Amino acid sequence: MLILNKTAGVFSKPSKRNMYEFLRSFNFHPGKLFLHKLVLGIETSCDDTAAAVVDETGNVLGEAIHSQTEVHLKTGGIIPPVAQQLHRENIQRIVQEALSASKVSPSELSAIATTIKPGLALSLGVGLSFSLQLVDQLKKPFIPIHHMEAHALTIRLTNKVEFPFLVLLISGGHCLLALVRGVSDFLLLGKSLDIAPGDMLDKVARRLSLIKHPECSTMSGGKAIEHLAKQGNKLHFDFKPPMQRAKNCDFSFSGLHHIIDKMIMQKEKEEGIEKGQILSSAADIAAAVQHTVACHIAKRTHRAILFCKQRDLLCQSNAVLVVSGGVASNLYIRKALEIVTNATQCTLLCPPPRLCTDNGIMIAWNGVERLRAGLGILHSTEGIRYEPKCPLGADISKEVGEAAIKVPQLKMKI
Repeated sequence: MLILNKTAGVFSKPSKRNMYEFLRSFNFHPGKLFLHKLVLGIETSCDDTAAAVVDETGNVLGEAIHSQTEVHLKTGGIIPPVAQQLHRENIQRIVQEALSASKVSPSELSAIATTIKPGLALSLGVGLSFSLQLVDQLKKPFIPIHHMEAHALTIRLTNKVEFPFLVLLISGGHCLLALVRGVSDFLLLGKSLDIAPGDMLDKVARRLSLIKHPECSTMSGGKAIEHLAKQGNKLHFDFKPPMQRAKNCDFSFSGLHHIIDKMIMQKEKEEGIEKGQILSSAADIAAAVQHTVACHIAKRTHRAILFCKQRDLLCQSNAVLVVSGGVASNLYIRKALEIVTNATQCTLLCPPPRLCTDNGIMIAWNGVERLRAGLGILHSTEGIRYEPKCPLGADISKEVGEAAIKVPQLKMKI
């Protein structure tokens, strides 16, 4: 029995009979011979149920995903028990679809890789529970995956990128800068001290009631801000990027969110409208918010590059900055980072948008990377636990702050 976390409560395991029936449902291919090792990846850390089969050369043989975005848009945010229930309802179907699309029978898998940290406790529990039953029935090795490690390594599936490289992970739940020295060798340079940028953009979109805007009604908050910002003037509002005096690589977004919230309230009074109605200046606010977030992220990343080069942790020329996570698909923020990489003789690389958001492919690929390196492959799952909060790598952010590197001013003409 797994008593994993007080916050998680007791989650229900699929019965052995159900798992047996599930495995029996597959068509076997006795004449088919797979020359490469195959990994099934399972992802349920937040609000997407995803699975994929990837071989050791990086070929994606099959994938499936069930997004909960539509449900959470209606509730104004992710409600963990709702996310948990939706994962429970969909995980078996999603794994079945990924395996069927790959034409791989479960017995042909080399290992099963599953996100076990960090994330929403109730969501992680569903993926782990299902995976442990599968591992038990199939007698296959289990590879526990750190969600942020998977995001960081995705670029090595799509591009030929050697270690070391710098990674910026920006999403709705995470924001960090790390030096990637190996498959499970990370140096944490800085992280958000409060909320993540995607979370802040979602909150601003909700406060502006962009779901009521005809052009944004089906978009997530971050996408709605990006879309509306194209029609706005960023100079109409002057929001100062956070932490300008702190010479480190940490981030902060909650103070900025508070200032924006107060300003929206003031504009509502000026325009004589109630909370919940759309301001005439909504597009200008979206543009100014996006620009401020982009400048804040760009400056911290610039300092991280300078620090790594100063300490010979990255090559002086042709160093690589990888940007991943849901917010990495924001093209405005990406352009701000391009200005930084051009100024520092670095190459900016981003996985394709569908691999920036949570997916099963990145989990399976992380499993492949670990399988090849012989790292963290479990043949016994006794005592395995999920971890809702879990840092990435060795934290050297204090050392970064002590270096107090001054960042040259760059013109953010985007």
